[in-house]
Amino acid sequence: MVRAFKIHSVQMNFVEHSFRHARVILREPEFLHESEELLGILRAITDQEIIEQHETYRGAQKSLSRAINDTLKRYLTDHGWAAESPIFQDTQYTGDKWRLDFAKGLISVEVAFNHGEATAWNLLKPVLASELNHVEKAIQTQAGVIITCTEALKSEGGFDSAVGTYEKFIDYLKPLGAVLTVPILLIGLDPFDSFRIQHRKVGAKLTGDVVLK
Repeated sequence: MVRAFKIHSVQMNFVEHSFRHARVILREPEFLHESEELLGILRAITDQEIIEQHETYRGAQKSLSRAINDTLKRYLTDHGWAAESPIFQDTQYTGDKWRLDFAKGLISVEVAFNHGEATAWNLLKPVLASELNHVEKAIQTQAGVIITCTEALKSEGGFDSAVGTYEKFIDYLKPLGAVLTVPILLIGLDPFDSFRIQHRKVGAKLTGDVVLK
């Protein structure tokens, strides 16, 4: 049974970090429509929507990662963003590792709620999609956006302790600066104003219950 929660609509909170002047570049005419659309979608998602999406999994998810992913996918694909877009045409490089989460126009998007060990790879994928390569390309973008959770949302959203965070992505920018050759906008999702996730053990597994603040 899906529980009913009635709360006031609250917009998603997030912070931004601009690498290689991404914030300025994404305001240029060739990027502006898609960048405004993406940020507008993030701002439009409400606490209520995330709660309702999380509740549809009927206790099968311990964190908000799937609810956020599925909600973003619904909004972005409705606005014409290509989901799971391959970077290369060569069939040797078409698995999940070689795909962008979303792409539209000149912008690559990664939604990164995976293990911290994948942080460097998540940063490199927009570069692969944007730079020329010896492998024939299926897409050619010029900038990247990475959406992830802040340390605060990681705690309040029930995420696994090994998940990479916005703060960790920022730490990686300096040592990887020489190979990250394209503008990247990091977006860190902050905790939701009206609720948090509380873990509850069900048999041998943990489930994530919505608890209103």
